[in-house]
Amino acid sequence: MSDTRTRAPEGPEDVTDAEAERLSSAPAETDSPTGIGVLGWFRWMWRQLTSMRVALILLFLLSLAAIPGSLIPQTSQNSFKVETWKAAHKSLTPIYEKLQLFDVYSSVWFSAIYILLFVSLAGCIIPRTWQFVGVLRAKPPAAPRNLTRMPVYAAWHTDADPEAVNRAAYQRLRKRGFRVHMEEAGAVAAEKGYLREVGNLLFHFSLFALLAGFAWASLASGQGGKLVIVGQGYSNTTTQLDDFTGSAFYTSDDLDPFGFKLDGFTAEYQTGGDQMGTPREYAAHIRYWTGSDETKLTKADIEVNHPLEIGGSKVFLIGHGYAPVVTVKNAKGETVYAGPTAFLPQDGNLTSTGVVKVNDYGEKDGKKTQLGFQGYFLPTAPVNFEQTGPVSLFPAAAEPMLVLTAYAGDLGTDSGLPQNVYQLNTQHLTQLKQDGDIARARLKPGQGWSLPDGYGTVTFDGYQEWASFTVSHRPGNAIALTGAVCAILGLIGSLFVQRRRIWVRAVTTPDGRTLVEAAGLARSESAKIAEELAELAVDLQDDAPATESESESATEPGSEPAAKPEARAEDASDAEEALTAESTPASDEAVVSDKPSGPTSPADPSSKE
Repeated sequence: MSDTRTRAPEGPEDVTDAEAERLSSAPAETDSPTGIGVLGWFRWMWRQLTSMRVALILLFLLSLAAIPGSLIPQTSQNSFKVETWKAAHKSLTPIYEKLQLFDVYSSVWFSAIYILLFVSLAGCIIPRTWQFVGVLRAKPPAAPRNLTRMPVYAAWHTDADPEAVNRAAYQRLRKRGFRVHMEEAGAVAAEKGYLREVGNLLFHFSLFALLAGFAWASLASGQGGKLVIVGQGYSNTTTQLDDFTGSAFYTSDDLDPFGFKLDGFTAEYQTGGDQMGTPREYAAHIRYWTGSDETKLTKADIEVNHPLEIGGSKVFLIGHGYAPVVTVKNAKGETVYAGPTAFLPQDGNLTSTGVVKVNDYGEKDGKKTQLGFQGYFLPTAPVNFEQTGPVSLFPAAAEPMLVLTAYAGDLGTDSGLPQNVYQLNTQHLTQLKQDGDIARARLKPGQGWSLPDGYGTVTFDGYQEWASFTVSHRPGNAIALTGAVCAILGLIGSLFVQRRRIWVRAVTTPDGRTLVEAAGLARSESAKIAEELAELAVDLQDDAPATESESESATEPGSEPAAKPEARAEDASDAEEALTAESTPASDEAVVSDKPSGPTSPADPSSKE
């Protein structure tokens, strides 16, 4: 992003060479503080921050800082997973909390790296763009006095008028897409390949936009989760969301007004082969409304990776499972619980666990009593799972079975403390027993179970399916995606476009003939500049044909064609200086001296060029 030289200029000629070495529009940089006092140190630190070395270090640190966010559950993504992890790792939890590892992307240290990278990019882009605009407004660099020092060179004599030759070269170079300037000294200067620097700037701008998109998404985004059983509905409010995570500029008051009803769910699985049980189709069939009018319904399907977009929110399908329909009656035969209860899948075959909490059971032996049931739902139960345990053999409901154990006592739901609906707190519960063993039942649809000790009955009426959704609002995704695409395009331009220059000079020699010289220079070693110069030399033969003496000498054995471009590796340093010469609108004179300059030290590795 900045061009740094390690050799300090010692005299006027060195100053000229140093200016010629500047290859791009990147601002110059020094290796030590300049000026006196705090201001000098501030300038030096600013140059270090906007250097390529520091930018790469910050980018590397940002990638390292994102690793804990992928390995450790994040509160913003799944608070339930975070609580489960904390319960399983109680010794590490205090350390992780102090390091903010459960909120990596909003932590102080991650934000600091992010902001520094922002500042580094901004400090590079602004001056570099300004410099590039100045280069575009300037004329192509004037032809060096000695064109023979260029890596690619051609020359021949002709009887054509020098001005006519220069005009012909001017027109032919313009047709080839070069920016051309006719010099007063009788030469034509042309330059091409500015898209290389455009691609470089586009890459930096795109990277800045990519980071800005992610930053805006984290500041103005929010998401919530909702599990909906088939036949039920959902309204996009915080009271109906199972969980909600907002941000600084997106709160529960900003939720888009809409809702939907889940009419059905289609799930198809592979029935054979190595991928048996793999989902082949997941689709939730809904009817949704927008605004407050729930009567205007629109049918839609939500599939995996095909969300439903409503307003500024997207509804993603993220899961599917089963909800056993259970009816519980007390000792008096009164129905105290009836309906579907969602069970959560534990494996790919949808072996699901869940609990049924009967809060309004009533009294038993003169005491207020509550019942709790913990168990498994097996979509395809084995004939005998004494050895394997309660597991499902296939995710589709081919042989559904409900396995339950019962508890009686106090569920703790009246304490006012929040509880997980998918877990049973057995602290104040007593597990029911039958014949000295744990009371357990395996029920198929339509079967019932008489609870021990006269607690009543439980009937497994069947099952319903459910689908879980994530409602997401992320306004910065489009910016980030556009930035990523443009960054790739800019990188392609900066890698494959070659910046090159061509000079043509036609002058009258003492013998009265016209000497035509053509030289080319590319920023990197490439045969393309040699091919372009050769094609230009051949085209100019129509306007400036070589004299017969040169044509005859070119056909003699052992002679070289006069117009054939040839490379001179020993003059590479001089060629580099000619290419990197800064052009100014005020002067059309050559900026490269006849005297070959010594080699310069390589660019500083902190340069962003």
